[in-house]
Amino acid sequence: MTDSTALRVADLPQNAPTPFEITPDKPALDALATELGVTGLRKLRFTGQIRAIGKADWQLTGTLGATVVQDCVVTLEPVTTRIDEPVQITYLAHFETPDEEEVEMPEDDTTEPLGSHIDPAAVMTEALALHIPAYPRKEGASLGEAVYAEKGVTPMRDEDTRPFAGLAALRGQLEQKDDTPED
Repeated sequence: MTDSTALRVADLPQNAPTPFEITPDKPALDALATELGVTGLRKLRFTGQIRAIGKADWQLTGTLGATVVQDCVVTLEPVTTRIDEPVQITYLAHFETPDEEEVEMPEDDTTEPLGSHIDPAAVMTEALALHIPAYPRKEGASLGEAVYAEKGVTPMRDEDTRPFAGLAALRGQLEQKDDTPED
């Protein structure tokens, strides 16, 4: 996306929210679809506002709406997904960044350091990327079971790999022994 939606924090009013609405045109949708690795974006709309919190912090709240087209991971047929998600990010002027090499991820992933600009289009792109299904599947499509084995060898099935499959077979054998009449 372009930097045209980036808003300079110093120019934002402290006492009133700044509304925004982003509805990319067809060429922008095509470029974003390519960037995100999806077949297509039919609709995309991001609306919300940026408002001051206290004297130095800012909060972006909005609603992301999109219609995404992807290839099914099983059949490669097109799968259409509707995404409607709330988005909230708090930009902190005094954001603590640890100096250690290994850092535990914070529980609150909605806070970011405040820079000189807040870019709703960048937030929209990131939120969309996070909500696109990783493995889209057409309704009713399943992988089934592939069975491979050399001639004369009993093929191993998915059911055989389950940890209690052997115990169930053993229990079945024991029950059969118990049911057989003694002479």
